Amino acid sequence: MSKSTYSRADRVADQIRMEVADILMRKIKDPRVRSVTVTDVELTKDLRIARVFVTTMEQNKDERHVFDGLAKASGFVRAELGRRLALRYLPEVIFMKDVSGARADRVLKLLDGLQRDEAKDEVLMESPRTDV
Repeated sequence: MSKSTYSRADRVADQIRMEVADILMRKIKDPRVRSVTVTDVELTKDLRIARVFVTTMEQNKDERHVFDGLAKASGFVRAELGRRLALRYLPEVIFMKDVSGARADRVLKLLDGLQRDEAKDEVLMESPRTDV
């Protein structure tokens, strides 16, 4: 029997991601916690700390209110996870902003700009010279 490269921490993190998303969608009544998407969970190897990465559609001041609401709800989320998961030690839940989406958008814009520049260069090289 071969050993899986998918560690226990990864499996538990996936389960926590699904459960936290469900808890935020169905159980949290705080109006500050709206339009939140759980994108990823990083769990330490000892399963003691869960960093839950979330994105929100809110900007600036409203985004700060969303994360204040998430921080306030973290105890409730942890208690609800305790009811849903059979773990010896329940991890501390820390909500963090996921910046990978914004970073990916920036990379895509840079790649589009490079592609446009290459297309301009090709047009310039293919156009016949009229000054000869």
